[in-house]
Amino acid sequence: MAKWVYTFGDGAREGDSSCAICWQGANLAGNINSSGFAGTPGFWPTTEACNLYYANDRSFRRLAEQADAALAHIAGMTGRNFGSADRPLLVSVRSGARASMPGMMDTVLNLGLSGETVEALAREAGDARFRL
Repeated sequence: MAKWVYTFGDGAREGDSSCAICWQGANLAGNINSSGFAGTPGFWPTTEACNLYYANDRSFRRLAEQADAALAHIAGMTGRNFGSADRPLLVSVRSGARASMPGMMDTVLNLGLSGETVEALAREAGDARFRL
């Protein structure tokens, strides 16, 4: 089966910028790992997978399966779970669009934040103001 999603974190990364993958994701992973910076773990889909997703009416089951596995990998590394009411995992998403407007914010921050998870984060922070 083809590999559509690559992960990075904890000093390791799958793939590199010479692969047929999203070079921005590969380079970000490489920079985090080589800098010694304790960056958060992450993953990225290949450019080819994104193209197939859009070509197939925004449906690509194998991409979704591999993205779910990558999210589970991050959950295992962080001890957090996406959507959890106890220790929620937040995910930041950065666009890797081919054509982006200079100066535009292409990032969706804190994916996974809901009424339930924000309460858990406020409890964890020990400060109810967290949820304001």
